[in-house]
Amino acid sequence: MATVRVQAEDFDPVAEAGALTLGRTDVGAVVTFTGLCRDEGGLLDTLELEHYPGMAERELERIVAQAEERWSVQGIVVIHRYGAIKPGERIVMVAVSSLHRGEAFCAAEFLMDYLKTQAPFWKRQKLADGTSGGWVEGKEADDEAAEKWKRA
Repeated sequence: MATVRVQAEDFDPVAEAGALTLGRTDVGAVVTFTGLCRDEGGLLDTLELEHYPGMAERELERIVAQAEERWSVQGIVVIHRYGAIKPGERIVMVAVSSLHRGEAFCAAEFLMDYLKTQAPFWKRQKLADGTSGGWVEGKEADDEAAEKWKRA
């Protein structure tokens, strides 16, 4: 079971993770990651996330299918927000259920590394002083983390 959603609205990470185990006694692990908007030391007012509707969902579904092929998982939830996000608000969630923790951890990390480096979302900063902080560039450390999945 896989769920992929791209939405402007906030989400409830506890409810989303709980849905992976509802009525199931065969799940041995649920690993979750929830990414939040940082205030960048008080400099950030808003993070504006953009995407191409339809394309973003298809890309996330494609990478979720890859995770399902690579690891023995029982369920995956990927939620990514778009629009204006304030510091402290949730941006993204990945939740993976499996029989054992190792599979869930690997699949969740793989999905997050993809989301940080290749997912078709663009982030622009609006600073607290009213100016634009420009587009957010990817980080070299994120690219390096994603490289391990090409070798594995």
